[in-house]
Amino acid sequence: MSNPRAKLGPLPSIIFASRWLQLPLYIGLILAQAVYVYHFWVELVHLIEAAFGNQHALEAIIAATGQKASEGPNHLTETTIMLVVLGLIDVVMISNLLIMVIVGGYETFVSRMNLEDHPDQPEWLSHVNASVLKVKLATAIIGISSIHLLKTFINAGNYTDRVLIAQTLIHVTFLLSALAIAATDRLLQNPHPQPEPSN
Repeated sequence: MSNPRAKLGPLPSIIFASRWLQLPLYIGLILAQAVYVYHFWVELVHLIEAAFGNQHALEAIIAATGQKASEGPNHLTETTIMLVVLGLIDVVMISNLLIMVIVGGYETFVSRMNLEDHPDQPEWLSHVNASVLKVKLATAIIGISSIHLLKTFINAGNYTDRVLIAQTLIHVTFLLSALAIAATDRLLQNPHPQPEPSN
């Protein structure tokens, strides 16, 4: 019986060890997530300050939400609050996407983290592989695209028809791509479905 932990040859060892070159990429994504956390709190602080009448914070919110400063409200409106909250949700969803890429990608392509007995192990990580990760990422991207599209339609007066149509077509493309990925994954998992037995 061959030893599953038999020592690899020099070239296979180098090739296999090259997976650690991805580690700086995941560390970079962690730093990017830290930037998103900072951005989230900046936007939240501006929203709270604008709610108490801070005009500077209101101007920052109007600029961040894509509203025209000359036509923007001089007080916090429901539409502006909704746009800011959708922006915060967008940041959270992108952060979730980053977590899936960082944790799932590291677990799949670099090294096991041995989280089986950890109480905080993500439920999806127990059965993650390259195929599952691809489908989850496609689903997350659709969610992010939906938030962007909703923000655009709420603030449609500040966008041209060309922009509205383009964003809608991009969102539909994401939907069709996700359906194609899911269908391909299903076909790969069941290449030859067994016929149902006749009665």
